[in-house]
Amino acid sequence: MIRTLVVRGLLIGLLAGFVAGTFAFVFGEPRVDAAIALEEAAATADSDPASAGEAGHDHAGAAGHDHGEEAVVGRPVQKAGLFLATGLYGLAVGGVFALVFAGLRGRFGPRGDGALALASAATAFVAVILVPFLKYPANPPAVGDPETINSRTALYVVMVIVGLAAVAVAVATARRVTAGPWQRRVAAGVAFLVPVVAAWLLLPTVDEVPEGFPASLLWNFRLASLGTQLVFWTAFGVLFGWVGDRVAGRSAPSPAPSSG
Repeated sequence: MIRTLVVRGLLIGLLAGFVAGTFAFVFGEPRVDAAIALEEAAATADSDPASAGEAGHDHAGAAGHDHGEEAVVGRPVQKAGLFLATGLYGLAVGGVFALVFAGLRGRFGPRGDGALALASAATAFVAVILVPFLKYPANPPAVGDPETINSRTALYVVMVIVGLAAVAVAVATARRVTAGPWQRRVAAGVAFLVPVVAAWLLLPTVDEVPEGFPASLLWNFRLASLGTQLVFWTAFGVLFGWVGDRVAGRSAPSPAPSSG
């Protein structure tokens, strides 16, 4: 049974990864191109101060093309590799999710596979994606100091751990509360928020957005980044649950025919 769930998770994760990759290609890549254009225009202005005023205008349209030719991996290859990256991400997530799902099945959460898959996917999205994103949102090219990438990555990983730990605390709290369902939900919600809010307040803030960077571009890039994850987890949860319900429906015993 676990092997079947893992294979199902891998295949559905791969499919959901391609769906998320399509979303990222349509909504995220144009923002990356625009950020690269700004980065290269600023680099050109720094290397040739006399043309600083001209660079911001002339290179806005051509910089993305230059970046693609001069980079070790050109932009066309990077865009094609986006689907490879999201597909591999889906495979990894699908395998881990299937193992966790097997552990939860029949022990905690909704009884049906469809409802449990949706609830688990939503919980994973909140814990692994939304919690760290609200503290350390994604940034496009030209934002962030390369020398601080290790510290920023470590802080992001800490927030992921906090999100997962908060889920574990919330689940343990819900299991211990013996009152009604609403009381259990409120207690679990409070138990989840306490470590998350504490981490938001105690961990250092990272703000490396350069002065003059377009706020609309930054905002749209972050929305596209979060939207890609939302699309992935929604597609994965729906497909995993739908397949689970279909399999459960086929394996359910048929009702015995009535006599007479």
